[in-house]
Amino acid sequence: MITFEPVPKMYFNKSLKNFRISNLSQKVKNLEKLNIDFIIIKKFDKKFSKTKSETFIKKILYKNLKAKYIFVSNNFRFGNKREGNVSQLKINEKNYNYKTINPRPLLIKNKIISSTYIRKLISSGKIENANKLLSRNWKIQSKVEKGRQMGKKIGFPTCNMSIKDYVIAKKGVYAVKIYQKNKKSFLRGIANLGYRPTFKQKKLLLEVHIFNYHGNLYNKHLTIEFISFIREEKKFKNVKQLKNQISLDVKIAKKKLN
Repeated sequence: MITFEPVPKMYFNKSLKNFRISNLSQKVKNLEKLNIDFIIIKKFDKKFSKTKSETFIKKILYKNLKAKYIFVSNNFRFGNKREGNVSQLKINEKNYNYKTINPRPLLIKNKIISSTYIRKLISSGKIENANKLLSRNWKIQSKVEKGRQMGKKIGFPTCNMSIKDYVIAKKGVYAVKIYQKNKKSFLRGIANLGYRPTFKQKKLLLEVHIFNYHGNLYNKHLTIEFISFIREEKKFKNVKQLKNQISLDVKIAKKKLN
């Protein structure tokens, strides 16, 4: 399998910050589970972006990869200014001794199941639906940052994490599983994605409270696995109201994670 890094759409549109469903290491792990023999990660840069579609077929697919079968989706585009398409691949089959395989898109209830559709589900809080279609739970990998320690002050210490360039899930509270690097077992917790309106936070933040955990995770890399959406983010009149709501969130999350 050949994939491009960075994602071409993000390379051309620098303002497109939150787009990824998986980062590169997650993508590779997911593909390994499918028993793919080789994963080729092609660096996508200015020079490569100017490659003509004909050159891409001749040099990369034919000479370098010696491809015999090329599997691409209907809307696959390639080459400088997206000039190449599936029709061009098919026209060149005899010239370069390969066969183009164009699988039909997966349809469920007349909806095409695509990465665009998965992003919509994640951003609308339908995380359980997204997980079902992904055949895995959606995850974010990030490093724990030093925060304002507001959670600790109100009795619910949290790991503060940046969401980097992942697609932004619906703002609110989630039941989550937490994985530490190189550990197979997971911890259970709740995560709040948002701006903490009660404390007037300006930066979008993922805060993760781990149940019954006592330890220092600053600067550690964690994987946060989203299991279920509990509620939308909201502003509370005071800290007491917030604490009561978090206690309720914890109870709901524990049931979801059993």
